[in-house]
Amino acid sequence: MRSEVSVSFKDQLPVQIDLTQAEPMPAEAARRWLDGQFAQMGCEPLRPTGKLLTADKVLVVAEAAGPVKFADTAWAQAFARAASAALGKPAVAIDVSAMSISY
Repeated sequence: MRSEVSVSFKDQLPVQIDLTQAEPMPAEAARRWLDGQFAQMGCEPLRPTGKLLTADKVLVVAEAAGPVKFADTAWAQAFARAASAALGKPAVAIDVSAMSISY
């Protein structure tokens, strides 16, 4: 089964992160990692109610990280492992400019 996370930014080739050989991250550790990145990067909830879905958190962390952070292979691998585990999907496609996630 294919296991990868793809992150695309406007006018750039998608960043493909292969997780086939990566050790899966436990779901709780993935949520903590995303929470830490969300706070560290000063991210804000997408919804005016302040409710933050896991998919929303993945999107805003990817947006805040931008192409520069994804150029760091270690960070990109950690993000991909966390996103895949937190969303419970082996293959995830994140389109930052459209603010969408598909599986």
